[in-house]
Amino acid sequence: MPVAGAAPLPFLMKNRFHAVRIAALPLALAAAFPLSTFAQALFAQAATDSDLRETVVTATRVAQPLSDLVADVSIVDRSTIEDSGAVGVADLLARLPGVEISRNGGQGSSTSVFLRGAESRFTAVYIDGVRVDSQSTGGAVWEQIPLSRIDRIEVLRGPAAAVYGSDAVGGVIQLFTRKGEPGRPVPTVGVGIGNQGTRTAEAGISGAFGERGQVDYALGISHERSDGFNSRPIATSNPDKDGFRRTSANARVGIQIDPRHRIDGTFLASDLNSQYDGSAATALVDDDRNKHLLRTGGLTWSAQWTEAYSTKLQVADSYSKYSTQPSFYITETQLRSYLFQNEYRLGAHLFTAALERREDQLTNPSDGYSATLDRKRSQNALALGYGFKSGVHGVQANLRRDDDSEFGGKTTGSAAYGLEITRNLRATVSAGTSFRAPTLYQRFSEYGVGSLQPEEGRNVEAGLRWSEGATSLGAVVYRNRVRNLIVYGAAGACASPYGCYQNVGRAEYEGVTLSAAHTLGGVSLRGSVDFQDPRDLDSGKLLARRTRRHASLGADTRIAGWTVGAEAQFSGYRWDNAANTNRLGGYGVLNLHASTAIARDFTLLARIDNVADKDYQLARTYATPGRVFYVGLKWQPQ
Repeated sequence: MPVAGAAPLPFLMKNRFHAVRIAALPLALAAAFPLSTFAQALFAQAATDSDLRETVVTATRVAQPLSDLVADVSIVDRSTIEDSGAVGVADLLARLPGVEISRNGGQGSSTSVFLRGAESRFTAVYIDGVRVDSQSTGGAVWEQIPLSRIDRIEVLRGPAAAVYGSDAVGGVIQLFTRKGEPGRPVPTVGVGIGNQGTRTAEAGISGAFGERGQVDYALGISHERSDGFNSRPIATSNPDKDGFRRTSANARVGIQIDPRHRIDGTFLASDLNSQYDGSAATALVDDDRNKHLLRTGGLTWSAQWTEAYSTKLQVADSYSKYSTQPSFYITETQLRSYLFQNEYRLGAHLFTAALERREDQLTNPSDGYSATLDRKRSQNALALGYGFKSGVHGVQANLRRDDDSEFGGKTTGSAAYGLEITRNLRATVSAGTSFRAPTLYQRFSEYGVGSLQPEEGRNVEAGLRWSEGATSLGAVVYRNRVRNLIVYGAAGACASPYGCYQNVGRAEYEGVTLSAAHTLGGVSLRGSVDFQDPRDLDSGKLLARRTRRHASLGADTRIAGWTVGAEAQFSGYRWDNAANTNRLGGYGVLNLHASTAIARDFTLLARIDNVADKDYQLARTYATPGRVFYVGLKWQPQ
């Protein structure tokens, strides 16, 4: 895979973290921001009163009001996605508290998402409840996921292995496609153009039919393409433009059989073809291309057997394929899962029990240098949960046992407590353990070692959240330590003479996230700032491509029939490598957006990203797009 500075093809940088010490936090904040500036800089992603009434499913796999959660969660709805100006899922996530990204060039190139500074593979990712992952690189292949088909995003910061099993060391991200609403069919058609040869088109329809709207549906298709820009402007790389084209589609159908039983089916497909600049001897003339396929599908039966007892039975499947041309490389991951979840409510108490099975398969055909790799594994799990919400108190406890066909059993647990100190102020504390099983590539490729053990994490955190009307403030302090970190090291117990994977790393992800929101004179303000120090505990160095400070500030208002907004993103310096010798400078970018109804059922959207045309890098020797213009027109009957 074309990743700068990579060792074996699917190897992603694995680093460690040194953190903002909790005891010194007040001093750190005071030094970073004068108090008057700090009060203005906090307008952020914290929840308002209306947000708190939203229902969230990611924290515990059970639908809960946001106000009842004892977890750190962000929600992004469709209107926010459309106004954001973001082209990819990762770009949108980077505007949320606790999230950073790195990318080797433009859209369609290798992308990493760091949740609270944790490795990209340490975030469990779901699309409509269907798990997506790569058994080659580890973690979701973010460039494969089409933002155009996503209607809602829930981000859970903090480990959740006691609920989701392997991989949820740094958190969980759930992406949902559109769901049909009762009423007549609602068609949607949209087109757009921008600089760098950007063109987009999409169409969809959603609604429900039947005497009581028992069958709801949502179908959509989209196409995006861009001529791009020279993503690697160095003398040894092809000076051509590196563009991309993506076609994606989704379908979601629900059948309410009777008041107590419902069946839901979901499907998503995305095909991506993007250019990149390779490092082969012919790199100056090769038209190097990534080709991605992503397919996800799920079928769920939900049953409410009594007022107190309900169940959910789900079968889900995802397929991820990555290949390159003209250099030959192919990797395919097939993931199938089965879930039987039970919920029992007794007054203020909620008991859950789930049986889950996950089956992974990795296939890497021979490239003439390495042998064909075709391996499978499975994990069976039992997960138990208990929730309590009464008066000012809230409790959530979870315990899970995973049994892997390769390395045996692993037990994880978590406990959280929330207290409403006053009507407006709530405090939470939690602790939890987590793990990430080695990928099949890490164990069975020529660089693999069959005796690798799971990476293991231990997290503690505390939070405060205050809200009144349209104003809210939030603060979360956390520390997550990981041992048995899998790194690519020297030659040893594997077949390759160049290097092998090893369980020798230790990392610490520690920091504080501050967030706020406020409405002032018709202007909605929001923002967040993160102070973190992700560090390698063995070397004492910062983890690659992660900064110690980053922030996002935004404002929206209505002027003369237009909805207008601005968002600024700031990031401190980072190191591109684990040795902390290649420095990536800090940056700040300003994005603007505006939309208005130009006629009945027609909406015009305009965006300018990186208004000042800031030149910065997310990965060494790789450029970013510069100033980007986009204008779109959407037709949707009211």
